[in-house]
Amino acid sequence: MKILPVQIDVYALIILLGVVQGLFLGIFFLTGKRGQSIANRCHGWLTLALAALSGEIFLNYTNYTFQALWTVDFSEPLNFVIGPLFYFYTFSRIWKRLPRRWGWHLLPFAIWLVNSVTWFYQPLEYKYNSYLHSQHPEMPYIDADEYLEEDFTELRRYINEMTLVSCLIYAAISLLTIRKATQRKPDLRSSDQLQSLRFLSWMFALVPLLIVIVKPQFQRDVGDYLLATYIATTIYATSFLVMRGSVFFREDLLPEAPAPEPELPADSRKKYERSSLSEEVEESLLNRLNRLFEAEKPYLESDLSLPKLAQRLNTSPHHLSQLLNDRLEQNFFDLLATYRVREAQQLLCDPATVNLKIDEIAERVGYNSTSAFHTAFKRLTGQTPAQFRATATSSRSA
Repeated sequence: MKILPVQIDVYALIILLGVVQGLFLGIFFLTGKRGQSIANRCHGWLTLALAALSGEIFLNYTNYTFQALWTVDFSEPLNFVIGPLFYFYTFSRIWKRLPRRWGWHLLPFAIWLVNSVTWFYQPLEYKYNSYLHSQHPEMPYIDADEYLEEDFTELRRYINEMTLVSCLIYAAISLLTIRKATQRKPDLRSSDQLQSLRFLSWMFALVPLLIVIVKPQFQRDVGDYLLATYIATTIYATSFLVMRGSVFFREDLLPEAPAPEPELPADSRKKYERSSLSEEVEESLLNRLNRLFEAEKPYLESDLSLPKLAQRLNTSPHHLSQLLNDRLEQNFFDLLATYRVREAQQLLCDPATVNLKIDEIAERVGYNSTSAFHTAFKRLTGQTPAQFRATATSSRSA
């Protein structure tokens, strides 16, 4: 078998850096408390899939595939998983759950995974010819016998067209999901999280356009390095968004679970008597807080903090803290617990969500830790979530 030397250029370096960063980012999303979020898990698997696709293109582009023929077309089934995973990420980022019947979206991937056995389980000579066919059609083939008849679906010749359609459909569905969310909750338009999600969705929507532009310009799969370069760009854009929202760079860090503030005596002077917050302004702020909690339910966001909530109410954290202590006699974390537990009670009683696990309900109402959810629920209701559900179920049966 004739082989070509490994070639490294600027494109190869960009693609390789994208693969390494994709692996790092995927593992980052899937581990620790981050991995407890459905959206993070979807994003993590999506990033790993993109890293695998780019990794194969890197091997092909640099001619390193000649040294590892067993890798020929190893990532091809992932063409049909990146679209669904991106849609799952978009949907769960907004609604804190997967779409209904989400498993059906993975059916094309499952079919192609089974079909891939017919080219995975082949002699190296056969894989050598396959690599030449896609990347170096100018080189002579060698004699090779098949172990299995390739492609029982007889659709593999249309892999580029099917990938394009899949990405186009799921990009459109993701953008429609964002649009419906903003129609239901207009205030979400200014949300940083939704802005980031919309930006990533448009980047993903450009993939079908790039396929249309790149594929006709190159014979076989020779132009895939341009697509891998774009994938590396999206991975680093995601990394930038993650770093931009990281608590590592914040100057207003608060402890995750501070000690409860002492209750104020009823006849004592207000804690913030020197504050510029008048009763009229305080009443207006309280009304805005109630409207915000009723319309947008920001307490369901696991990363909600006092400064973030104050920013959305166009006030200072000091004034918001004063309002909670003076008018509601609660600190910020008690307020979150009250609303989250109330939302959890509705989910535990609702027949439509009766099959949800306790940890899934905890995640839906904004808790990254199931134990923290249990503690808050027991403190506010006197029951564990499981006991509350059992009581509610028996009441409905009676």
